[in-house]
Amino acid sequence: MQNIIVAFAKEADAKNFRSILVRKGFDVAATCTSGAQALSAMEDLGNGVVICGYRLSDMIYNELSANLPSYFQMLLISSPNKVDGSLLPENVIYLETPLKTEDMVASLNMMLERVSIRRKKARQVNRERSQEEQETIRKAKELLMERHKMTEPEAHKYLQKCSMDSGTGIVETAEMIISLTSV
Repeated sequence: MQNIIVAFAKEADAKNFRSILVRKGFDVAATCTSGAQALSAMEDLGNGVVICGYRLSDMIYNELSANLPSYFQMLLISSPNKVDGSLLPENVIYLETPLKTEDMVASLNMMLERVSIRRKKARQVNRERSQEEQETIRKAKELLMERHKMTEPEAHKYLQKCSMDSGTGIVETAEMIISLTSV
């Protein structure tokens, strides 16, 4: 999902950037003139990229970047005399004006991909099974191997297939197999 927020002090600038992005195939979730509006929009979205200028109506970019949620990144667009590119935080990418649309699109695509990868990695960490869940899967595989003369890979594949066919998690499927075979 493309969660893009456009934030510039001048509403006309924000609308122009939004228009350019929409023409290039991006969905813009919000257009803001203040950092507070941008932060509020970010809370609702959870992840994405905020595209902003050096100064917003209530703060400058580094105040906004310091308050970015962990799954948001900033694409800063500003003149070179206002920003020292070597002092930018890790979650900020800087493009100098005058700006080429192709550069902005390429940077935005890269940033959206990076946000997506970070989210996937976080979900994988959360998906690691507990010791108890691993034990349940092991018991179900052992029952399948013993009663149906399957190998361990066959038993595992069978569990996965049943899980996918029934639309349940593999742990829940393993629990069902254990309960059905113990009757």
